[in-house]
Amino acid sequence: MSTETTLDKTPPPPDVLPPVPLSRGSLPRGAAPGVLLAFVVVAAALWQLADANPAVCGIGAALGYSVVIYAWSRAVEGPRGAFDRLVTAIVSSAFVLALLPLVSVLTTVVDRGLERFDSEFFNNSMLGVVNEGGGASHAVTGTLIITGIAALMSVPIGMMTAIYLIEYGRGRLARYITFFVDVMTGIPSIVAGLFVYALFELFYGPGIRMGFMGSVALSVLMIPVVVRSTEEMLKLVPNELREASYALAVPKWRTILKVVLPTAIAGIATGVTLAIARVIGETAPLLITVGITRGDNFDPFNERMATLSVYSYTQYQNAPGFAREAFVDRAWAAALTLILIVMALNLVARLIARLFAPKTRS
Repeated sequence: MSTETTLDKTPPPPDVLPPVPLSRGSLPRGAAPGVLLAFVVVAAALWQLADANPAVCGIGAALGYSVVIYAWSRAVEGPRGAFDRLVTAIVSSAFVLALLPLVSVLTTVVDRGLERFDSEFFNNSMLGVVNEGGGASHAVTGTLIITGIAALMSVPIGMMTAIYLIEYGRGRLARYITFFVDVMTGIPSIVAGLFVYALFELFYGPGIRMGFMGSVALSVLMIPVVVRSTEEMLKLVPNELREASYALAVPKWRTILKVVLPTAIAGIATGVTLAIARVIGETAPLLITVGITRGDNFDPFNERMATLSVYSYTQYQNAPGFAREAFVDRAWAAALTLILIVMALNLVARLIARLFAPKTRS
């Protein structure tokens, strides 16, 4: 067969495919924020003018924004771009909806608490006050004393327990400690208060109340949080740092003290702050172990003390009909003071983390 005949039987080339655009249209830069803002304005108008439920308005705005942005994007950007917009809208809406309760609580506490957030509130106690006036100086002092003692007891115990579990713990004892820490993490606060009251009642008799009992009850709740947070931070320290220290013949205890802890101090400080914030607002265990008093008491080992959480609860619970507004205002002011103390603790933790975090080259 000749070469010409072979070439003549070669199949013709396939049809050329139609050109496919390499890019599609896109929504304007401010399309998504504009649509979201429009739905937020509509939801706010319905809430204020039509007296609609704010939660329903928020959920309706999130759903409406997701549907509109998806349909608009599908018409302009195609199915893939529209699906990306939809997922982004769902995640963003879920984040905003999760923030709504927090914003609502903060707004309400600040709005109601500012009614009595004055110098009289912080310079006076409730001794001799039956109506308006008075303050919570004794409760602020009692909160700081009781929580401070609880932190002094809990932080060393929790940190040393975590160091043992991560650096030394092997075998059955470490498993038992881990199990008990897990159990203590889920203990209700009222159980901790009852346990401490029953323990001190064995030595001091029934009816005993004092600030140190509250510190012990808070430490029972605080220790597992410190242990867990410190454990996680120590696990993040690279083993190469430990091995480099051992290679220089540095003892293990000194490696932990000079290498491991300074590397993890930022996370440990944050965990300790979270543990303090976890217990500083507890009411049930302090109501059982510490009680409440109307005057100043700076001795945690003698008689009852006042704390902000119990003070706020009793002011609201025991408000008489003829002066209920004054009692409720003091309760809200105490709640606002607690929130500000927790915020201050977070700022201190960030400062500690920045000062003691290991220095790295930029």
